[in-house]
Amino acid sequence: MSPATTCSLLLLFFLTLSLHINLSTAVNSIVVSRRTLAVAVDTVPLSKKVATFLPSDISPPTEMYWYSRLPNTPLPKALGYLLQPGKRMRIRFTNSGTEVSFLPRQVAESIPFSSDKIPEILKYFALEVNSKEARVIRDEIGGCEDPNMEGEEKFCATSLESLIDFSVEWLGRNVRVLSTDAGKKQEYTVSARARMIGDDKAAVCHKMRYPYAVHYCHVIADTEVYELPLVGADGTKVKAVTVCHLNTSAWSPDHMAFQVLKIKPGPAVCHFLDSDTLIWVPAKY
Repeated sequence: MSPATTCSLLLLFFLTLSLHINLSTAVNSIVVSRRTLAVAVDTVPLSKKVATFLPSDISPPTEMYWYSRLPNTPLPKALGYLLQPGKRMRIRFTNSGTEVSFLPRQVAESIPFSSDKIPEILKYFALEVNSKEARVIRDEIGGCEDPNMEGEEKFCATSLESLIDFSVEWLGRNVRVLSTDAGKKQEYTVSARARMIGDDKAAVCHKMRYPYAVHYCHVIADTEVYELPLVGADGTKVKAVTVCHLNTSAWSPDHMAFQVLKIKPGPAVCHFLDSDTLIWVPAKY
């Protein structure tokens, strides 16, 4: 399926990207879906006081591991802000998670990450059992433990090293890592046809709402990835990464995409990626 054909058939909606897009050129419609969270991101007031401390002899990961595993792949900007050095981190939940950092693998692996260890996790971060932050943690971990959809492989990476290992396992070392250019909230116009940049070998890693950097990564069959050039009302140019799921027949009828579009499982669904969501594609594109 060509980019032009795909774009002409699909209705795009925006659930996770702060953009209002004028689709009067290049495409007729778009669809956007994303894994549904039980707690809406913008409805939970979150504390700014949650903090954690690293052992004095351990520093956060650097770029060394990245280039040892992916020597031909530049480190994307979307990961750069997660690699800030320091032995003490002030952690807070934000809508996009841009102000939390990776923990070194040995530290991340020492912190429980499963539903049956929720009491220990809440104690570690000094959170009240019935707090809204605790509810978000339960929901995020629960999402990692949900059964895979048909044709899906997923993994929640709790460190940079495990994130890289997941991508290398699926795609090898010759890959490109892409993300949507960050743009302010305004009206955007599609300035050119979408360009196909990946297929169902692509791995998408969503930044999760968690006290430290955790990514929900998954590979889904019957998927195509496009880059869509946009121009803002103020002239700002943005390259938005768009993922199209060509067959949604195996998706839950309760998926938010179907609720918003008022359709049943089956038709193709596409979505723009958040600016802090990463997509790994074979370098051939």
